[in-house]
Amino acid sequence: MSAQDFTAAETRAVYRAIHERRDMRHFAGGAVAPDVLRRLLDAAHHAPSVGFMQPWRFIRIRDAALRQRLHATVEQERVLTARALGEREDEFMRLKVEGLLDAAELIAVTLADAREPHVFGRRTLPQMDLASAACAIQNLWLAARAEGLGMGWVSLFDPVTVAALLGLPAGAEPIALLCLGPVHDFYDEPMLQRDRWARRAPLASMVFDDRWGAPSTLFD
Repeated sequence: MSAQDFTAAETRAVYRAIHERRDMRHFAGGAVAPDVLRRLLDAAHHAPSVGFMQPWRFIRIRDAALRQRLHATVEQERVLTARALGEREDEFMRLKVEGLLDAAELIAVTLADAREPHVFGRRTLPQMDLASAACAIQNLWLAARAEGLGMGWVSLFDPVTVAALLGLPAGAEPIALLCLGPVHDFYDEPMLQRDRWARRAPLASMVFDDRWGAPSTLFD
């Protein structure tokens, strides 16, 4: 075993964080210690990024009035989303979809401005800046779970409105409002599955061999 290998216990811990991570909407108030928050953001900053462009920027929302305005923006989009769902409107409105006012920390994640010069890996797939930032969010999410903290990714908002509230420069784009903090407990299963909104699809239905739709021999 080399010094770079994980022990069996370390390997199990990684998989545990992956499988027990939840998109949390219920928070217990409290606080996140500054050293813990720095560790979480450092984990996010160590995410992979296409062409090492590091497109993520994090804005910690500390002003209570700004948090209230962001919450109002999310609530407005929640209502519009419900209407767009048609026959599932009432069902959607019964779901708790965010914890902006309850979480200890609220962090906005944005894509940086001036991303156009980064063409390495993006010439034909420009959306890889978003994919890279999503990796940073996932890193933060897994680290938060390992620290015993809950996190929820809120994307129900008008990006133009949020960009204005956050004072973003031209070209920068908000992609997430992250609710972060202590929780009373973690959901035993994804909340939307628990509330029968959707279910996790079988892995075998999403893995193909050689071409789309060809069942993989992994599951024979």
